[in-house]
Amino acid sequence: MQPLPHRQHRAEFEDLVTQALDHAKSLGATDAAAEVSAGQGLAVNVRLGEIETVEQTSDRSLSITVFAGQRRGSASTSDFSRQALEQTVQAAWHIARFTAEDPAAGLPQESDLLLTTSPDLSLYHPWDISVEKAATLALEAEQAARDVDKRITNSEGAGVDSHEGQFVLGNTRGFLDGYTYTRHGLSVSPIAGRGNNMQRDYWYTSDRRADRLADPATVGRYAAQRALARLNARRLSTRQVPVLFEAPLALGLLGALTQAVSGGALYRQTTFLPDSLGQSLFPQHIMVDENPFIPGAMGSGAFDDEGVRTMPRQIVSAGVLQSYFLSSYTARKLGMSTTGHAGGSHNLRLYSTDTESGDDLEAMLKALGTGLLVTELIGQGVNYVTGDYSRGAFGYWVENGQIQYPVQEITIAGNLKDMFQQIVKIGADELNRGSKTTGSILLERMSIAGT
Repeated sequence: MQPLPHRQHRAEFEDLVTQALDHAKSLGATDAAAEVSAGQGLAVNVRLGEIETVEQTSDRSLSITVFAGQRRGSASTSDFSRQALEQTVQAAWHIARFTAEDPAAGLPQESDLLLTTSPDLSLYHPWDISVEKAATLALEAEQAARDVDKRITNSEGAGVDSHEGQFVLGNTRGFLDGYTYTRHGLSVSPIAGRGNNMQRDYWYTSDRRADRLADPATVGRYAAQRALARLNARRLSTRQVPVLFEAPLALGLLGALTQAVSGGALYRQTTFLPDSLGQSLFPQHIMVDENPFIPGAMGSGAFDDEGVRTMPRQIVSAGVLQSYFLSSYTARKLGMSTTGHAGGSHNLRLYSTDTESGDDLEAMLKALGTGLLVTELIGQGVNYVTGDYSRGAFGYWVENGQIQYPVQEITIAGNLKDMFQQIVKIGADELNRGSKTTGSILLERMSIAGT
């Protein structure tokens, strides 16, 4: 896959955005925002030693939002010709003129926008990879998994994917910026056992830089070990016990907080955490930090989807919620100011001030003592209006800090408000997935429904 000629695209995209904004103003729009983007990707999947699918993608888009006072209209096109651009702007303007007024509609305040040159956050690292090379890496990962043990009897496959893109965003209040970005990944999902005693698991690695991906053989072997560990799983009787969420699943608790205190949920009153700013949601040792400026990180960005500048924040300090996640629109609906979160969060890290460097998974199992280690969750089962939490789960029964046997066909249940307050410990086994990072999380108690 050849890298995008991003220098050429940047100038072209800036010109297209400027043309769209100028045409919107000429039609009578009071304000407008436009974005031009393009991307390309390659995904190669293999199964049982053979290539199964090859997918190459290429897309581009020009989108425009125009305002007639507090009325708003949007339209988009993949045709970058002058005629198509003008027709798209006119379509958005037509919608804006005939839609209902919305008191919260409008661009961000100029004082909130990033009007200086954005820093280079090292987000673009193209991978000049062919279909053949991608297939070789995927096959290596799958074969490594199959070679671990004769009990690895099948495979759901392995895959390598690579994507790169570029965008430029601008508005009529002086913002015009954009950047190129990449993301690459490798995954494998082996199956262990036969007949009624079959289990699958998976593992993957992802990064903006291909040279920082984990070795394919290492990924394959680890996925196989996870699948093998699940064999001969049992059921548990119904009980209440301490629960340890493995780091990949613990990230879901951070995601639950993000969703619950995001502007859309707050102004629609579809959250179990209304009016929670300044409230103690966690024990005092719990912190959540946000840093949009980590070089090469998946969640980095100097501005949000509206051009509002981002900044490092403490979302939770000593257990107390310090900030919501607001766009300019949701902020106006709440009578507040934007926090630079149009489009989502930026490199959140959930951690505990009590965590020590030696608090790896083994140490966390000792802290758990007797209880449940959860390594997979099944189904949605989260009511964000009430906070009720009920998920199918797979994991391991632990006694005296030692794993005894795998368990399946159980449900874990609680309420997110209580779960947040009952975080006993967070491990040093931190894992980053996307824009979120945390270690394994030990909860004081949850209900398990089994036999």
